[in-house]
Amino acid sequence: MFHIQIIFTALRGLKQNLLRSMLATLGVIIGVGAVVSAVSIIQGAQRDIMDKFSRLGADQVIILNGSEQRHGRSVSVRSLTPEDAELIARENPELIKAVSPQFQGAGQIKYYEKNVVGSVLGTTQAYAAINSYETVDGRFIGREDVRGNAMVCALGHKVAKDLFGWLSPVGEKVKINGKSFIVVGVMEEKGTLGFIEVDNQVIIPLSTAMGRMFGARNLSMLVAQASDAKKLPAAIQRVKKTLRTAHRIKPGSGDDFTVFTQEQIKQQFAQVAQIFAVVLYSIAGISMVVGGIGIMNIMLVSVTERTREIGVRIAVGARRFDILKQFLVEASTISMLGGALGVLCGWAMANFLGNFTQILKTYTPPSIVVVALIMAFVVGIISGIYPAIRAARLDPVQSLRFE
Repeated sequence: MFHIQIIFTALRGLKQNLLRSMLATLGVIIGVGAVVSAVSIIQGAQRDIMDKFSRLGADQVIILNGSEQRHGRSVSVRSLTPEDAELIARENPELIKAVSPQFQGAGQIKYYEKNVVGSVLGTTQAYAAINSYETVDGRFIGREDVRGNAMVCALGHKVAKDLFGWLSPVGEKVKINGKSFIVVGVMEEKGTLGFIEVDNQVIIPLSTAMGRMFGARNLSMLVAQASDAKKLPAAIQRVKKTLRTAHRIKPGSGDDFTVFTQEQIKQQFAQVAQIFAVVLYSIAGISMVVGGIGIMNIMLVSVTERTREIGVRIAVGARRFDILKQFLVEASTISMLGGALGVLCGWAMANFLGNFTQILKTYTPPSIVVVALIMAFVVGIISGIYPAIRAARLDPVQSLRFE
């Protein structure tokens, strides 16, 4: 019962200086809010990107153009060709199920007065099978389309909807960068594959993209599908060997291409996320320290102002430990209140940024709420220890004389 009286005494002390007590919570609110919003952004981005890459499939090998050092700086090297894709598939049938060469460009897609800006993907018939990407209307580009440099295209879900609404575009003509294409299919709504927003792209035959559209000689990337996910390491080694031989790379020289798997990309992103996390948590930690100093300052002022009150309480029988508990309760109450408000502010800020930018995906794990509140409580206790000890050690005789 006596402990409850101490708590009520502490709360009355805070109420008497309500504005000052609320100002003391600002540092904790900012610190906890920064922690919660930072974690929400990092966790949301990590979940979103991991989900995107999980759609690529665990049996895929992603081959990008490499780089080389020129005059002390790294320069991108365009090394991949359509012939590389054919060579990989032909020489490794027991390990490689399919290969999808890809050339990525930008384009304006028009249908009469309507037009949208999207990406233009030049690829082969293997692309849809490798990525489990189906058409919902019409067909995908075929082998004959690629061989014949056909002026046909398959529209991504969003492009088809923006240009044609709910009408079927199959058989209609659209213009891509001023050139006429016949629409042969509409793709399902997929969202993203890796970092590529496939709903906002148009797919055309690889030969058409590299020849008649962009006049390019080299690919943007190659995607090879292993015959079995368990054979992925062997498939990677075989792909590297095939490309090194085709590109006439001498033993001991570096590759002019880069090979990734879904797992490697995830690991690299996780490392980048950890770096950002350390930076953001450091900033949040500094805010928490500043908040703790603010609480300590307020509590020291409170001890000075209430010196006579403390002397009276000790004189009528209060123990020094009771005075210590009272001021610790006041400090922890301020901190916990700031922690609770900080959690709400951090969660609201993360959601606002997610809704405002439409790019950030936020996620606030329940565990971070618990950790943030514990952090706030610990800051309150640590910040209140010195003022509480100082209050408990006051000489009651000197305190009663204090004006």
